[in-house]
Amino acid sequence: MQTAYISHPLCLKHDMGTHHPESPARIHAIEDQLIASGLLDYLQRHEAPEATREQLLRVHEESYIDLIESSVPQHGIVQLDGDTAMNTFSYQAALRAAGAAVLGVDLVMTGKAENAFCNIRPPGHHAERERAMGFCIFNNVAVGAAHALAQHGLRRVAIADFDVHHGNGTENIFHDEPRVMLCSTFQHPFYPYCGAGSGNDHIINVPLAAGSGGEEFRAAVTRHWLPALERFQPELLLISAGFDAHRDDDMAMLGLIEPDYAWVTEALKQVAGKYAHGRIVSALEGGYELPALGRSVLAHIKALSGL
Repeated sequence: MQTAYISHPLCLKHDMGTHHPESPARIHAIEDQLIASGLLDYLQRHEAPEATREQLLRVHEESYIDLIESSVPQHGIVQLDGDTAMNTFSYQAALRAAGAAVLGVDLVMTGKAENAFCNIRPPGHHAERERAMGFCIFNNVAVGAAHALAQHGLRRVAIADFDVHHGNGTENIFHDEPRVMLCSTFQHPFYPYCGAGSGNDHIINVPLAAGSGGEEFRAAVTRHWLPALERFQPELLLISAGFDAHRDDDMAMLGLIEPDYAWVTEALKQVAGKYAHGRIVSALEGGYELPALGRSVLAHIKALSGL
């Protein structure tokens, strides 16, 4: 089975301003690398549908969804918080981003794809149950995980998050949901200034000090994530795939490189192969140094697809 590649043109229309690092150029940087490598020709391509209100309501409050819908500006940009803004297309793009995760889950659960990568924006892992923050509007992986539980009857879904920032939104949504395990590495202390002490049996938070590189990251995954995932035995694995821990990305101070992203993808594939019939859905989170982002996602998808 092929790796599914899920995106939508509306993800390019969401724009938070000329100098905002979370820009439409991120989608292009990834696709340019996939085209140049020839890999895109071997992926199963899909357009993301809109997430339904029912799907969003599993992880977000109805009042919050209504607020986002009513905040869409007729022109220009409206701020949701200091980092997060919406233009005319942002709400539709956010629906497609969350819908990509839902489609990815459906494709792998029905055996139409072994795994999937969602090249989407806005990202999602900072979005809490009733709060937009950190460039995120809806929590895409959370919507996908909740869909897997509700629609496909799964009892154990795991989320692995290697973005440089802690996925506070995902933790906020699933902190008291033992059917969902979150394994997260992140620079600490650093935005959003939480996560180091908030874990439990199914929230595996591993803070990394500024200056940490591949050796420290791989040790964290090997010592903390993998034993927890072995105990949990997930039936589906989702990835919050942020690439801003790359050493070239000046948004943070970790030192990962492309082989580190390939390595962690292979490690997660082994877990998925053992317990989840290989089923993985990966969704783009951070990554703002465009050449490094493109190369890192290429390494990630190469490992996912085995090509």
